[in-house]
Amino acid sequence: MDHVVAKGARIPVIGFGTLRIGERCAEAVKSAIEAGYTHIDTAWKYGNEVEVGQGIAAAGKPREELFITTKVTHERIQNGELQKSAEESLDNLKLDWVDLFLIHWPNPQVPMRECIPALMEVRERGLARHIGVANFMSAMLDEAQSIADGTLVCNQIEYHPFCQQRSVRDAIARHGMVLTGYCPLQRGKLPDHPVFAEIAAKKGKTPSQIALRWAIQQDGVVPLPKATGDAHIRENIAVFDFTLDDGEMAAISALDGSNGGRVVNPPHRPVWDD
Repeated sequence: MDHVVAKGARIPVIGFGTLRIGERCAEAVKSAIEAGYTHIDTAWKYGNEVEVGQGIAAAGKPREELFITTKVTHERIQNGELQKSAEESLDNLKLDWVDLFLIHWPNPQVPMRECIPALMEVRERGLARHIGVANFMSAMLDEAQSIADGTLVCNQIEYHPFCQQRSVRDAIARHGMVLTGYCPLQRGKLPDHPVFAEIAAKKGKTPSQIALRWAIQQDGVVPLPKATGDAHIRENIAVFDFTLDDGEMAAISALDGSNGGRVVNPPHRPVWDD
């Protein structure tokens, strides 16, 4: 599998998302690794780190061949509490370290000058090899990266053809970071759109595969599709044997803001850039 490289981190270009997988989580993670995924994404807030760890163990793949991400919830990013959350996540996962540890959402009640040094300590202690953030808007990202001396490797945001967050993506690129994109299939809404059906028919692929291919053909973008059934798990990673031409890429990119746009909009969200 190809990788995106940023600040020393080699991030597999497609990851396996685990939010709301449910009781089949451990089995799904095992199946994903067996299907070829080496990048697994979870979070303390998902409540499934134990099951994700069980799936990793059951797959039996050497630890150095996997890239594991978890996140600290915005309620726990205070100095001291953030580090404790990282320790709990490792205990849940039964791992000695994670490859990437993220602040899940910004919290206006906790200054950047407090949470970013705490995040840096997680890396310095060897609990995580790399650190980053999620759902940070452009100005937040600028401030966080300044405090972190440019060491943040990733900003994880909602990213799909109908929600491209272009100003945030520009900020991510400006800082030499990777964009990891959650909800790359718009929580199941995207494959029903006719643009994807038309291109899929030409390529002999599924609409979901077309959308995921659109993401990975962009520099520095890593989609994180989720699936529970083995067939969909395999389908989502079978995107390396074809390409989209410039016209197809442009037709998909032109969909920004349509089809309902953003699907994740919780009460603790920041003020969105776009």
